[in-house]
Amino acid sequence: QVQLAESGGALVQPGGSLKLSCASSGRTFSNYAMGWFRQAPGKEREFVAAINWGGHTTYYTDSVQGRFTVSRDNAKNTVYLSMNSLKPDDTAIYYCVASRTGSSTTDIVQAPPPNLIWGQGTQVTVSS
Repeated sequence: QVQLAESGGALVQPGGSLKLSCASSGRTFSNYAMGWFRQAPGKEREFVAAINWGGHTTYYTDSVQGRFTVSRDNAKNTVYLSMNSLKPDDTAIYYCVASRTGSSTTDIVQAPPPNLIWGQGTQVTVSS
């Protein structure tokens, strides 16, 4: 059974930086695409970033393009989300996701919910 464990969430001031980590276990990590979603208070869960199996293709939602970077270390079975120039609107619970079956970013971005494996989430709060 695949398990995802996020860490790194915190309270940070506007303009600050934060790096989230997500450790995966239970299957061959390097075969599958990974990504991040977030859910802000009172809003629907939204896609943030995706990375393909090898880490050489990434995709971002427009609101984080140029500020967030998704990366992975297949030797450590871990995916990361580096967040810079954080804004109050970035406040949310951030969820790590894994594709159940696919290796490309489209297997995250266009996946119906049953095709994704979800972590428990980590809270990011951007406030002064």
